[in-house]
Amino acid sequence: LSLIQHASNLYYTEPCVQLAEMLCGRCGMERVFFSNSGAEANECAIKTARRWGEAMLGPEYSTIITMKNSFHGRTVTTLSATGQEHYHEHFTPMTPGFVYADPGDISSVRRLLREERCCAIMFECIQGEGGVIPLAEEFVRDLATLAHDENVLLIVDEVQTGNGRTGSYFSYMNYGIKPDIVTTAKGLGGGLPIGATVMGYKVADTLRPGDHGSTYGGNPVCCAGALSIVRRIDCAFMSDVRRKGEYIRNRLSASPGITDISGMGLMIGLRTTAPASAIVSECISRGVLCLTAKDRVRLLPALNIPDELLHEAVETIRTVCESEHFKLKGD
Repeated sequence: LSLIQHASNLYYTEPCVQLAEMLCGRCGMERVFFSNSGAEANECAIKTARRWGEAMLGPEYSTIITMKNSFHGRTVTTLSATGQEHYHEHFTPMTPGFVYADPGDISSVRRLLREERCCAIMFECIQGEGGVIPLAEEFVRDLATLAHDENVLLIVDEVQTGNGRTGSYFSYMNYGIKPDIVTTAKGLGGGLPIGATVMGYKVADTLRPGDHGSTYGGNPVCCAGALSIVRRIDCAFMSDVRRKGEYIRNRLSASPGITDISGMGLMIGLRTTAPASAIVSECISRGVLCLTAKDRVRLLPALNIPDELLHEAVETIRTVCESEHFKLKGD
């Protein structure tokens, strides 16, 4: 419960403190900086990494490795971190200091660490805008090992994958790694505008007063809403997310109009024989809202969707995929 609408960021409020403690407890981290969105959370992570690199490695160590096919936000700097050139069109010049590795190819990361003065590696465990493509478990673990061995920070962008979406609180927990910085937003506030940059011990004291700020970051109303959300994402809830995700996969895997299913939990991508845009348009006309991600249909249902609505939506998607498939064959 929040008793006030807003407070100056010179002061703590009880919802802000409780939420920070809860997030740190969920992932064994030390500090949280609250902002208003995922892009802002990633901006804070980037600033923290560069401030850490300057202090610990030297002022020239400012480059951050991200992955090709990644997506990290729509500000100029987070667009620069995004490893998809078409997002850069019309908005150049980009912020310098980002280089892009091939996801799944640890040798390309090693090469960039040799060639560049790097302070961090930043990635999504599941590339959402890139097509709902999970990174291979071995590659993610190799990234964590490489970051440790080369003394650079490991940043995981959990803006879309966090807060129970993949069946674990954060998606990196499915891979058995421990990042130095985690960013989250979207589902954290259940519709309220809030982002969070969660920092481990290695960077807990990196930002000093005046290094970063946010007028509405840590807003008590948004933090109270986020507290309500986070408290409900317990083990039983996440088990139910995994169950629902498995139901979707099992029900759709036999459809002749679907050739591949990717993702984790309730973050699912469908490769369809018909164009994804046509599938989404037809699903919407039948009352089922889904999205595209590259050439895939992207499913991001509410984590607490009732089973009867889930079953109805899945049957609609299955029917549409099959009908569009046979329509193509008929052509």
